[in-house]
Amino acid sequence: MDSVMQDRAGMTDAEWKVRCDLAALYRICDHLGWTDLIDTHMSVRIPGEPSCFLINHYEENFDEITASSLIKMDLDGKIYGKQGRFNAAGFTIHSGVYKARPDANCVMHTHTRAGGGVSLIKKGIRPISQDALAVYDDLVYHEYGVPTSQEECDALGVSCQKGDHVVLLNHGLLSVGATIPAAFRKLYTMERACELELISRQLGEEPVVIEDYIIARAAQRMKQVRSEPTFGHHYFAALQRQLEKKGVPDWRQ
Repeated sequence: MDSVMQDRAGMTDAEWKVRCDLAALYRICDHLGWTDLIDTHMSVRIPGEPSCFLINHYEENFDEITASSLIKMDLDGKIYGKQGRFNAAGFTIHSGVYKARPDANCVMHTHTRAGGGVSLIKKGIRPISQDALAVYDDLVYHEYGVPTSQEECDALGVSCQKGDHVVLLNHGLLSVGATIPAAFRKLYTMERACELELISRQLGEEPVVIEDYIIARAAQRMKQVRSEPTFGHHYFAALQRQLEKKGVPDWRQ
């Protein structure tokens, strides 16, 4: 406990809270199998410090990440407090989104098999499933660029101004949220849509068609649902409880 208090020195309660939540998010991603060894990343903007965000220390597995091990850095790449190695491509992605989207407070990026598979197909998610309808109106397809380059940083910022559910072509998935639970819920639904899309392409026949008016109604409903301040919170809380029931070591340290 003393070491935790020492790690918290100089932090606001708000920063410590989002540190704990982001560490939980990494553990949840590990639980769901959304890891690519250590090569994907999630971040959160620090409340009251809009130019700073937290991201993982680039030598830890997702099941090792704790609140105090996260790296605090600004949009120019300066590290504050505890030093550590960060993923350069991750910095490009997250800083690019935060610069372009002042409303964004959490960014998630994954390399899952389903997301990676759909990223190989132009506009690969079709409105053929309930999960797809939950994201279809807000989908963005971002052309593959040069990792870690300023050009890619700027281009990703432009793409993310068009929507919060992003398919990074030839790469993976990305979600943007006003909160950690919101970004998680968006990515989870997009991942499910990708899984069903890939399954449908292996069935040897065309999927059942959903009527255009139902697609339009779903878009209207999801815009409203995603605008709610508590969007995703119940899912995120339930998964934290699941981690605790499984005896996952405490990430709040």
